[in-house]
Amino acid sequence: MNKALGMIETKGFVTLFEACDAALKAADVSMLGWEKAGSGLVSAYFSGDVASVKAGVDAAADAASRIGEVVAVQVIARPHEDLGKLGPFVRA
Repeated sequence: MNKALGMIETKGFVTLFEACDAALKAADVSMLGWEKAGSGLVSAYFSGDVASVKAGVDAAADAASRIGEVVAVQVIARPHEDLGKLGPFVRA
């Protein structure tokens, strides 16, 4: 894994949808997928080079916060390969 991994968690799917649209339009990132955690929390995962993922996730958080609640945002540069054991979305 030499790409960065970006994650955003929001309250509500519509908010996440807006976030993902903004991230994909703002930067050269690939969306790895999304999943629901329960209680209305949903997360999306992105990969690409560190600068692109940071720009994409920042744009996602900004767009999402205009219509709903952003719970968490995180970018991990060069995640350790063992993180892939957590699930398919961590395999950046």
